[in-house]
This record gives sequence, C-alpha cells and structure tokens, in this order.
Amino acid sequence: MPRSERDVRTKDGRTLRILEAGDPHGRPVFFLHGTPGSRLLFEHQVADARHHKIRLIGHDRPGYGGSTPKPGRRVADEAADVATIADALGFDRFAVYGHSGGGAPSLACAALLRDRVVAAACMAGVAPYPAAGLDWLAGMGELNVEDFRLMLKDPVAWEAKTAEDAAMLLQATPAQMTAYISTLLSDADRAVMTDQLIEFLLRQGQEGLRPGIAGARDDGYAQIKPWGFELSAIRVPLQLWHGRQDKFVPFAHGEWLAAHLPQAEIHLERKEGHATLMITKLPAVHEWLVSHF
Repeated sequence: MPRSERDVRTKDGRTLRILEAGDPHGRPVFFLHGTPGSRLLFEHQVADARHHKIRLIGHDRPGYGGSTPKPGRRVADEAADVATIADALGFDRFAVYGHSGGGAPSLACAALLRDRVVAAACMAGVAPYPAAGLDWLAGMGELNVEDFRLMLKDPVAWEAKTAEDAAMLLQATPAQMTAYISTLLSDADRAVMTDQLIEFLLRQGQEGLRPGIAGARDDGYAQIKPWGFELSAIRVPLQLWHGRQDKFVPFAHGEWLAAHLPQAEIHLERKEGHATLMITKLPAVHEWLVSHF
C-alpha cells in the first residue's frame, strides 16, 4: 500500500499522528519507535512487511512529530494510545513490536491489552530503573551514560542539553549524525550502518524532534519512574530479543528482562548489536508475529 498518514484524536483531546505502510489487506502490526524517533518507517522494514502480508502502523508517541505532548506520561500510557489508534482503524486484534525506546512500550501493550494483542516482541529494550541486581549503565556507550546521569542529577541542565542536541541534529548531515552516536556503535552496528540506514535514522529523529524536545524529554522521565504495569501481568505470546554487542542498551538489560519474563521466547544473540536486530532479525520477528493471528 502507498504510505499514508492521518491524525487520530484521543478521548482527552490529543492528536496522534500515524503512518501506515505494507500490505493494505494484511494483518495489523504496530511498530513502536525508539528514543528519539517518530512514525517514519525504514524501507527495509516496509518491504519485509509487504512480504509477510503485514499492514504496518507507526505513530509518533506524544510530543514527537505530529502528536500532542502529554507531560507526565508513563510507559503504560502507550497502551491506551495504541488501543485508540486500533479503534480508529477498525482493528479488534493486532500485534505489536518495539525497538530500543519502543521496547518497554511494547511490553506495556502486552501487559495491558491482553484481550487485543495477539503477540508482542521487544527488541533491544531497556529494563526498568532501578532494577534489582542490574548495574543499569554498565556497558553503555558514553553518550547515553552522560545523558542518563545528567537527567538524574540535574533535570534542568539535562533538558537544556537535550534542546542543544536536538537543535544540532535538526541541522546535521549523515556524517555528523554518525559522529554524534559514535560512542554507542559497536563493531557489529558499524557494519550495518549503510548510508541508507544512517540517513533514515537521521530523518526519523529529525521528524520526531521537529516540534521540540517534549517527546524525548517525556520518554526519559517515563523511564526513571514506575512504568505503570507489572511484567508478571504479561500473558500473551512474547518474544524478547537482545544483542551482546549492544552499546545503546547493554546486553545485561536483555538478560535481566529474560530472567523476569520466564514465559517469553528468549533470543539473546551473541553476534548482534542494537541496530543489527532491525536488519538481520526483523524477518523472523514479522513471521512470528503474523503466525499468532
């Protein structure tokens, strides 16, 4: 189907901007973007969705792109927004997967929409903060460590830095984007960072940050407070994916989640990184999700 965009209104009067692509007659599958990010979908992702007969839906979380901010939102709030979009599109049942900053929201949908979600997948998602027995920052690249520590220590200074970084990214070239995230790139991730992929990541982030930093800010704050649901509430079929070479979200996060999601189908991948999962493992995720309809 041609990519199509529209706005959906929530019960509390907010706007959610969505993007649909893939097979218009396919199984409905939501993709939840990272941080920062937006509804935009990678061509590799869309092509594989068409192959697997998936109607793929992306949307801007509140504060990103064309979606109204929702200050104080929790990770759990994503479930209600996904349900609102599903209602507007006429979906009773659907699947969902999220990558990176979209991982925890995908778990929220699995926990809170159990009567509607047929299956869910969390790819390179973070563990809660704090998480008992987990050194949250160990193995994380310098950029993310610096940001996370500043957010905890001085939120005002962190928001100012986030605004400075956003202003830079909105004007950045792909080469500048690569330099900006350089401390987060393992050798595995560098190997898949083609010009096409880095240009997409830059464009996706720019679209999300275009109206300001509200989306990124609220994603950050949502991460460090209670998520609003229990992992033990998840009853739907669930896949968990994490790469040992991940410096965006360290492998220990995947191990922690695996230990606390005993019902999940676990894929802890020795050779994978962060971005690599969305290249090499996406076909397997799509195939598994549609098998549950």
